[in-house]
Amino acid sequence: MNTKNIRIKDIAQLAGVSVGTVDRVLHNRGRVSEDALKKVLSVLDQIDYKPNLIARTLGANKTYRIAALVPNPDQDPYWASSKSGISQAEAEWLRYGVTVQPFFFNLYDKNTFTEVARRVTDSEPDGILVAPIFYHETLPFFEEFRERGIPYVLFNTNIHEGQPLSFIGQDLYQSGRLGAELMHLSQNGQAGILAVLHVNEDLGNSVHLAEKEKGFREYFDDKNPNAFEIRTLNLTSPNNPAFEKELLELIGNNKVRGLFISTSKATAIIAAFLEKHRRTDLKLIGYDMLEENIFYMKKGVIDFLINQNPKRQAFLGINHLVGQLILHKNPPANELLPLEIISRENLASYLSSGIH
Repeated sequence: MNTKNIRIKDIAQLAGVSVGTVDRVLHNRGRVSEDALKKVLSVLDQIDYKPNLIARTLGANKTYRIAALVPNPDQDPYWASSKSGISQAEAEWLRYGVTVQPFFFNLYDKNTFTEVARRVTDSEPDGILVAPIFYHETLPFFEEFRERGIPYVLFNTNIHEGQPLSFIGQDLYQSGRLGAELMHLSQNGQAGILAVLHVNEDLGNSVHLAEKEKGFREYFDDKNPNAFEIRTLNLTSPNNPAFEKELLELIGNNKVRGLFISTSKATAIIAAFLEKHRRTDLKLIGYDMLEENIFYMKKGVIDFLINQNPKRQAFLGINHLVGQLILHKNPPANELLPLEIISRENLASYLSSGIH
C-alpha cells in the first residue's frame, strides 16, 4: 500500500474500526474508546502516518519544550552516546514544534545533580527525560515533577518508586546474571576467584550497579555456589595510587579467573591495565561498544561486551514524551531493550549495522 496516498478508509480497515472513529482520532474531536484509539494509533505508527497526525494536532503555533537531565557527555563516552540519541530525536521532532534542552550534571558529583535538577524544575518544561544515577538525590524531584504535572521518563536506571511515565533500558539484574553465565561458560570447568569491579562509583547511591552485581552473584549461588569465590572491589579513581595497588594485588593471585566490570568506561580502563601487566589470560566481561572497548576486544583483551545501546535508550525516551504530549498516547510502563552479547566473532556485523 502506498502510504503517501493512504485514505481514512484504508486506515479504518487496517485498524478494524469504523471510518468515523479514524476521523475522530485524526481531527481530535468526539469520544473514542481507549481500545479503538490504541488500534488506530498502532496503524498510524506502522504506516508512518504520524507526522500528518502531529501536524494537525499541533495547530499553528503550539510548541513543546522537553528537558533532558543527563550526565555531562564530556566525562564519559557512554553518556556522549546518550546525548547523540537525544540530538537525533530532537532533529526528527523539531519541525513539529518540539525542542529538547539538555541539562548536564557532573557524573561524579551528586551535588551538581541537585543543582541542575532544580534548574530543570524551575524552567517548567513540558516533559523531562531523566538519567537518575543518583538514587537518593533523585527521589524528591520525582515528587515535585508529579506535583507540577510534568510528565517524566527515565532511562538507563529504573527507580520503581519514582512512578515515571515510562522506563527505557535493560533489566540490569538479568544483565548481571547474563554476565555471570558468560563468565561461567568461559571457565571450562575450572574453579577459582571471580571479581566484580566498580571503578570510582558511589555504590550506596547507584541502584543500577547494585542490580548488576546482585544478578551476577545470585547466578553463581543458584548454579554452583561452592566452585567460585565472588569478590567485589570498589576501586577509587584510576588517578589514585590505591587503584593500581588494589588491582595488582588482585591479579597477582593465581586463583583469580575472571573480572566482571560494571560500567562501560571502566571496562576499557581495566582492559588497559590487564594488557599493561600482561594478564590478558583473565576473562574480562564488561559493557558497551564504546570506541576503546572495541579496540581492546579486537586485541583479544575483552572477551564479551553486553551492549546497553544508550543512544537508542535516550532516543526512545524523547519519543515517548512526544507521544504523550502531542498524541496523548501512553507509552509502555517499561520498554526493556534486549541484552545484546558482543564477541570478537560478531563485532564486525554490529559495527557494519550501525545500531550501536
